[in-house]
Amino acid sequence: MNAADLRLPVDVPSTALFTDRYELTMLQAALRSGTADRRSVFEVFTRRLPEGRRYGVVAGTGRVLDAVENFRFDSGVLDFLAAQRIVDEPTLAWLADYRFRGDIWGYPEGEVYFPGSPVLRVEGTFAEAVLLETVILSILNHDSAVAAAASRMAVAAGDRPLIEMGARRTHELAAVAASRAAYVGGFTSTSDLAAGFRYSIPTVGTSAHAFTLLHDSERDAFTAQVDSLGGGTTLLVDTYDVAEAVRTAVEIAGPELGAVRIDSGDLLLLAHRVRQQLDDLGAAKTKIVVTSDLDEYAIASLAAAPVDAYGVGTQLVTGSGHPTCSMVYKLVARADEPGPNAPLRPVAKKSMGGKASIGGRKWAARRPDAAGVAEAEVVGTGPVPPELADHQLIVELVRGGEVVAREPLDTVRERHAAARAGLPLSATQLSRGEPVLPTEYL
Repeated sequence: MNAADLRLPVDVPSTALFTDRYELTMLQAALRSGTADRRSVFEVFTRRLPEGRRYGVVAGTGRVLDAVENFRFDSGVLDFLAAQRIVDEPTLAWLADYRFRGDIWGYPEGEVYFPGSPVLRVEGTFAEAVLLETVILSILNHDSAVAAAASRMAVAAGDRPLIEMGARRTHELAAVAASRAAYVGGFTSTSDLAAGFRYSIPTVGTSAHAFTLLHDSERDAFTAQVDSLGGGTTLLVDTYDVAEAVRTAVEIAGPELGAVRIDSGDLLLLAHRVRQQLDDLGAAKTKIVVTSDLDEYAIASLAAAPVDAYGVGTQLVTGSGHPTCSMVYKLVARADEPGPNAPLRPVAKKSMGGKASIGGRKWAARRPDAAGVAEAEVVGTGPVPPELADHQLIVELVRGGEVVAREPLDTVRERHAAARAGLPLSATQLSRGEPVLPTEYL
């Protein structure tokens, strides 16, 4: 059995209350007015990327599919809604039988996106689709922000592995989602066992400073760890004196010591000194892992250092300064009458201040140049031009309420690496800039 199928004890039995009250009050009013069954199309997109970012990363789609499946109003939830007088009795009766029976389309998870990209499209009756707004946005905004930060860090790290270590810097459930998103963005492992259990992400970890401080000497601590975990373990060498700790580590574990970890100080200087010391002691194969409040810029600054792996926590799980993608969920088309075949007409908000949206059910394609490198994100509402037919981005995710596009997390991870590689080279620059692709509307 796949570990992901086991679920975690912390999983909630229903996602129905991961919503805002106004979604239920809109439902009640629409049921009363007779408009609840009108066929509707909602789209998720962002009007802009976080300042200075050159591309976004779609992450959390798999979790969205789980959330939609688990969006059920069980007796406990209905009792709460009744006790709080949030909706009336006819609405409670309608919610008791709620199942999303519509269709969902979107960018495949791991794909990159740009301003205006219709990353998700939800189609169904107004009543069934409007209820999903908050849970979809909370997942996509969080996971995509973490995945984008992870992607930038992966670019900065090159071939060196990245360890996700942010569980203690965020909410306990958000930590599991962040670890999953980081893996999509290019991280190779996590320290969080819940993420390893839930998503089969490789887990790593050995000891903290507390373990060294517990013992009467650093030598005693290292001896205990090596006796327990073997010579291939990673020893933390910056509790007291780094040079003395490295010397002691090699004496105890031998030249086959797996790795040493540095968690403080001038990482660039220390990495060079420790590498030289390890080589002089005959431990040329011993690796150096660095941690300590790293972000993509700190990782890039260590590119020339003899570092073998990076551990990242706070900056990763907070999106490296951009903890949300500002995605929105907007009604873009609806019918004038009930019925699954009623014709749709575009609708859009007209607003000052850059918050206007574009109506119509959209398609999206990424146009390549003559060399096969992406040159534009093309979004349209009419027929797809023949030259873009083979470059469309949106795929079917849910059909008639049934999920049709679940896939292994490794597939998503590989898709992101390929999508990023298909962008212009300037996409990998860490300096601030505009989106690497323009968005064109047809």
